[in-house]
Amino acid sequence: MQRIALLAVASTLAWPAAASDDDLKTLREEIAQMKKVYESRIESLEQRLAAAEPAPQKSQSPQDGARSAGAAASGFNPDVSLILQGQYRRMKEVPERSITGYWQAGGHDHGGEERGFTLDHSELVVSANVNPYFRGLLNVALKDGEAEVEEAYFQTLGLGRGFTLKGGRFLSGIGYINEQHPHAWDFADAPLMMKALFGEHYGQDGLQLKWVAPTDLFMEFGAEIGRGAGFPGTDRNRNSAGASALFAHVGDDVGRSHAWRAGLSWLSTRAKDREGHFEDTDAAGPNEVEGLFSGRSRTMVADFIWKWAPNGNPKERNLKLQAEVFRRTERGDLACASDVATSPCVGGPGLSDLRTVQTGGYAQAVWQFMPQWRVGYRYDWLNAGSKRYDPATVFAALDPANAWFASYRPKRHTLMADWSQDEFSRLRLQFARDRSMQGVTDNQVTLQYIMSLGAHGAHKF
Repeated sequence: MQRIALLAVASTLAWPAAASDDDLKTLREEIAQMKKVYESRIESLEQRLAAAEPAPQKSQSPQDGARSAGAAASGFNPDVSLILQGQYRRMKEVPERSITGYWQAGGHDHGGEERGFTLDHSELVVSANVNPYFRGLLNVALKDGEAEVEEAYFQTLGLGRGFTLKGGRFLSGIGYINEQHPHAWDFADAPLMMKALFGEHYGQDGLQLKWVAPTDLFMEFGAEIGRGAGFPGTDRNRNSAGASALFAHVGDDVGRSHAWRAGLSWLSTRAKDREGHFEDTDAAGPNEVEGLFSGRSRTMVADFIWKWAPNGNPKERNLKLQAEVFRRTERGDLACASDVATSPCVGGPGLSDLRTVQTGGYAQAVWQFMPQWRVGYRYDWLNAGSKRYDPATVFAALDPANAWFASYRPKRHTLMADWSQDEFSRLRLQFARDRSMQGVTDNQVTLQYIMSLGAHGAHKF
């Protein structure tokens, strides 16, 4: 349009002065016609461009977008994630690691962590919605060329009224840390409490029912029944359930920056010929003796968590305080068996009506003082507790030398620092002064990496 105007001005200036008024009028009409044609062409071009653009879509709320994305991901393409976890560990060489005063959870050689570079606990997780009513998950633990199904369960999505039913193999809802997989821990290893109680964590093959109350205060109640094959129970191959559990959790926000949760849990299970290994006090030298426990084991756990983040945003800074304590009671018979001819167990009875009471726990604090960096401290303590039995039994000859009868109090101090580039990667340095074995002080250094590939849901509170 500017060119047309300039052309018109130039033509007018260059027009001979002798030109008539009719000639000027004719020129103006031609310029106006040209302007009209150009405007028509420009308008047509704008319409064609507008038609070529995609039609605007209806706006979505973040919740709607997440829902549609989740439905698309879960319809025919399950969410798949792989957790890679490895470490280097420097510690003393101890032939058989155990916790003094406590039964060896999970078998004879449990807890013999490897020194040096090792491929630690890696996980393959597959999950998806089956339909609008059910969801399924499979978690396979990978270590040293072996695969173990840690979790494989279905979970309801639409029972309503705050109820959720879970069936299959799952980590029990007792306590706080028990439901967490190793990659979600704040330290490179489990607390002494979890190692003493379950070996690492307690899983159920059975059913779990949860109910969340429709109140402003968070209130969750749960019940479980299961096979009870995991320590401290044993697989008794019976039609009836071998273990049952109850738990309750409450929690709330305090202002915008603080939140807390507290819980109380109870687990009851039975054991039949649960194996344990001891040393007798034969004059010719120590001999290994096998003990077989049959009876009932009951465990109570209390947990508490407090979290702080400025205005509820943990990205820059946050603090988490966490503690759990337990009380375990067992009552039953402890049989004694040995292949050593001079053993005091040969031909003798075991401990009848054995009663044990043991307690302990841990407390920890983790402080993210700047983005990507955290430091933490954990204190573990255990009490070997009381063991009551008939002193006239032959098996009591183990008393002077066997660590299971000792009144020692295991403990451990742990410091850690970790760096996370994002939520998918973490590098950790940890130092622990471990005094869980009587007469052994083990200063342990651990370097650990955790890498997460693929879709991975948010961790629980």
